Amino acid sequence: MWAPDQFMEQLYHETYPDTKKEYNLEWQAQVKKQFNEALGEFPNKDNEFNAKTLERVEFEDFVRIRVEITTFASLRVPVYVLFPKENSGEKRPAALALHGHGYGSKEVVGLNVDGTNNLEEPPGIHKNFAVELVRRGVIVIAPELIGFADRKLEKDFIPEASSSHNSCFALASQLLLMGKSLAGLRVAECRRVIDYLTELDAVDSENIGIIGLSGGGLVAAYTSAVDERVKATVICGYTNTFKGSIIDRNHCLDNYIPGVLSFAEMPELIGLIAPRPLFIESGIDDPLFPIEQVKVAVKTLREIYQNFEASHVLDSHYFKGKHEISGEESYDWLMTQLKK
Repeated sequence: MWAPDQFMEQLYHETYPDTKKEYNLEWQAQVKKQFNEALGEFPNKDNEFNAKTLERVEFEDFVRIRVEITTFASLRVPVYVLFPKENSGEKRPAALALHGHGYGSKEVVGLNVDGTNNLEEPPGIHKNFAVELVRRGVIVIAPELIGFADRKLEKDFIPEASSSHNSCFALASQLLLMGKSLAGLRVAECRRVIDYLTELDAVDSENIGIIGLSGGGLVAAYTSAVDERVKATVICGYTNTFKGSIIDRNHCLDNYIPGVLSFAEMPELIGLIAPRPLFIESGIDDPLFPIEQVKVAVKTLREIYQNFEASHVLDSHYFKGKHEISGEESYDWLMTQLKK
């Protein structure tokens, strides 16, 4: 046989030897350093946000504002910020709500592709989860991740293309040539969004959480892994092993980080979040991130959290569904962590 399957299998095991590790602070510090290097460095973040309000819409129980901010020198990012209407006079916890592949941040805040309201219609796989969270009493910020919707490359704004058309491949491939990654750029921008959140008077900067679906789950996981300002993390429809998902089937190029298997498998990268609270949510019939490999990853995470004496803040929910958000347990779990 001329097929390279056996060669690639052998190469995987040589690159990532499945040997017993000691999951401790020394291991965590070393892997975090290597992970930051693999994600790639991005420009100095000491830029003014120069925030500009684009729209303000009031609903019965919350206010949705769209703001444009600067992340890096030549990058402007639109973000939706959702505030509960009830004014307690106290600072509130906040959460980043990160969308996956689709038509961008509109999908999580109750909008159709054309910007019309869809709160009364059956939601898609994102289930309008930013709205679900603001109605539970926290401030929610939903950035438009680079490469999607309004943040595609100019050449990818094609009138006849589907609403889910994106610039992931073009951006990721160019960044790889520069020794960087699209995952790294999205994480870097989300860290700037956290910077912006901490400057809002209404936000309790000591209580910031993050939740994301699919590609947004990747960004949520890795932002939390490298930024300890994130106090609680919910990862939906992403947690798995590289071997069982990213390698096993064709995925978007935004999932690939140079050399990462030389120092960690996916659950170990997510384990960098320990001992902070973590919730894993996955559909039993998710075809992209198989449930059996989710369980393998969670087993590793349980070992890591046990070693950090933090088993009590790691939880998971496998629900009847596919590649989608559930929220049946995760929303309230996140609220509990942020309101402690």
